[in-house]
Amino acid sequence: MKRFKLLKESLGSFLGAIVFYTMLPLPDFWLIDLRRIARWSPLVGLILGAILSFIDLLLEIIDCPRFLASVLIVAFWLFLTGGLHVDGVIDTADGMAVSSERKLDVMRDSHVGAYGVIAAILLLLLKVSALFDLNSHRGLVLILSAGWGRWGQLISIALYPYLRPNGKGAFHKLFLKAPEDLILGLTCLIFASLAGGKTGLILGLIGILISFWLSRYFFRQFKGHTGDTYGAVVEWSETIFLCFASVLLRHI
Repeated sequence: MKRFKLLKESLGSFLGAIVFYTMLPLPDFWLIDLRRIARWSPLVGLILGAILSFIDLLLEIIDCPRFLASVLIVAFWLFLTGGLHVDGVIDTADGMAVSSERKLDVMRDSHVGAYGVIAAILLLLLKVSALFDLNSHRGLVLILSAGWGRWGQLISIALYPYLRPNGKGAFHKLFLKAPEDLILGLTCLIFASLAGGKTGLILGLIGILISFWLSRYFFRQFKGHTGDTYGAVVEWSETIFLCFASVLLRHI
């Protein structure tokens, strides 16, 4: 009975992660639990990456031009996530543009500032450019970038304080269990990386370094994290990972 309850809770939180982090449809009668969804975010990232990899393969089969295919992949990426984390990129950039006393207030403001717009445009341009320059292992890179980006979010939740007790992302910190939730995500990502052989192993090491560095970087900027910086960690981790991969794979 205890094992069945544990399995039911795990399935409910996994489905909750699908609902919260993606736009993937689920039947209305499926029971979901949003309390511990953060632990599944790396696995959700791997699933999103696999879908994008499949779309990229279809575009290659129909001989879609490389640049157009790269734009379409980034567009599907936004569609599958509902732009959830890009909003965090925008608010975080606006917050970084002002003094320490005003950061959280500016990030809470619904109006988009110039720095937020610039950050979003730069992020999307970098993703498209990096994908365009990827001549090999495109599917592997898409899968790992989406996965490791979300492990960076998990690190941010586990290791650093949350700045808004009543913020929308506070429940992530409240229900996360460390270190077991971190280990769960890391295990999934290690297996995914090892499946790519030597290239996957190198990319996995890069993913770990980027995840830790960006989580620490935004902590130093704000002295903690918010739901917005969680999203910024995801998006910038994905983008920087893609950029490193596009350069690295030219020499492998």
